[in-house]
Amino acid sequence: MEPAAQPGDEPTTPQLHDLMMELFRMIAEAMPTASAGGAPLSLSQAFALHELDREVPLSQRDLAELLHLDKSSVSRLAADLERDGLLVRERDPADRRLYRLRLTDRGRELHRRMGTAFHQHYLGWTAAMTEDERRALVTGLEALVRSAQDTARHAGAGHDDSPGGRPCSGGRL
Repeated sequence: MEPAAQPGDEPTTPQLHDLMMELFRMIAEAMPTASAGGAPLSLSQAFALHELDREVPLSQRDLAELLHLDKSSVSRLAADLERDGLLVRERDPADRRLYRLRLTDRGRELHRRMGTAFHQHYLGWTAAMTEDERRALVTGLEALVRSAQDTARHAGAGHDDSPGGRPCSGGRL
C-alpha cells in the first residue's frame, strides 16, 4: 500500500516554486531606492517602513516581533534606515532602555512612493489578464496567505516546524 500523498508532493510544486521565485524577483526589482548612493531597499527595510508608518512610534522590540526578526537584526536595520534619513531612533521617556522608532518625512514619502509604485506594477502585471484570471489569482493568493498564516500559528504554538510568514497588512505596501 502506498503512503498517502502529502501536501507539496503534487506535480505542480516545482512549477509553483519557480513562479513564486520569479514573482519575488519581480517585486525586488520594483523596490525603490532609499540611500543617497541609490541602493535599493531590502524587503525587510520595506516591511519596516510599512510597519513604522503609523502615528505612534514603535519600539525596536515591537518592530522585531512584527517582522519576525531578532532584536540585533532590527537594530542593524534601524541603524541603516536612520543613516539614510528614513527614521529616527528616540529614547522612550517612560523607559530609557527602549528606543522608539519614528519615520521621518522622507521615510513616509518613500513609503507612499512604494505603495504607488507597487500599485502601478500590479496594474501592469494584471492588465493582460482576464477578469476570471484576476479572480482566480485573488482566490489562490487568499488561500496561500491563509495557509501560510495557519502554518505560522501552528509552528508558533509548537505543533510543527514548518516555516510561515506574515502578509503585508493594511494593503499599504
